[in-house]
Amino acid sequence: MIGQKTINSFFSPVSKKRLSQETNKTTEDDIEPKKPKIAAVDPESQSSPLSPEQLDKIARNKKAALEKLASGLTPQGFSESWGRELWSEFSKPYFKDLTKFVSDERKRGTVYPPAEQIFTWTQMCDIRDVKVVILGQDPYHGPGQAHGLCFSVKRPVSPPPSLENMYKELVSDIEGFKHPGHGDLTGWAQQGVLLLNAVLTVRAHQANSHKDKGWEVFTDAVVQWLSNNLQGLVFLLWGSYAQKKGSAINRKHHHVLQAVHPSPLSAHRGFFGCKHFSKANELLKKSGKSPIDWKAL
Repeated sequence: MIGQKTINSFFSPVSKKRLSQETNKTTEDDIEPKKPKIAAVDPESQSSPLSPEQLDKIARNKKAALEKLASGLTPQGFSESWGRELWSEFSKPYFKDLTKFVSDERKRGTVYPPAEQIFTWTQMCDIRDVKVVILGQDPYHGPGQAHGLCFSVKRPVSPPPSLENMYKELVSDIEGFKHPGHGDLTGWAQQGVLLLNAVLTVRAHQANSHKDKGWEVFTDAVVQWLSNNLQGLVFLLWGSYAQKKGSAINRKHHHVLQAVHPSPLSAHRGFFGCKHFSKANELLKKSGKSPIDWKAL
């Protein structure tokens, strides 16, 4: 009808500019979430979010997990205390290859020592109780000789020539020492004398047949761990091979005594009269450690 007002006529018209501004304001306020204001924090005023008890629990759980992992990787006959410190070696490619090599060798023929005796040296004392280290080269390759301790043979096997010369030196060096009538050096090992060969297995009747297969890498890691983590050890390095293997020993933290090898080929050129056994005890006393009873065999 003429003259009748529409509903729009009761409101003033809105300009396009104002409409655009209000539309944009609505979009920004209603569609985009408002970002919370973050107060500045002084890093120095912040304390650890975990309590000492929680941190201790985490450390204990981590230790338990590592021990569980170590037990799964540890070879047959390897003791717990040594395994906890050396387990990382067992997962390395060289050790896996070495394990396969020794296993294949046993399938083809006789290998010394028996599998359960390869790591006898870890079973004699806790790794942190080692006081003296004697380094050898590789195991005896005759029947019934090698049992996991260098220079040592189990009864009733007669002492080999090098060990006989060690006994001769002991008679002149240690008051009251007498030939024990056997070649088993377990009594020393139980007191903390590590009798470690560089190579831990050998093919029957073939000296050095397992050389350069990976054992040297592993026993280097053993020597390095002892050098890095203990204090005041006495290393007896007899012969050029042992001396080369012990070249990385930290001589500021440990004592190193060197001489020629006690084999019949060289003993008369400096092993006899070296007095390493009594000197080792003197050095242990200076380090606050109890001496070795070399007569306790």
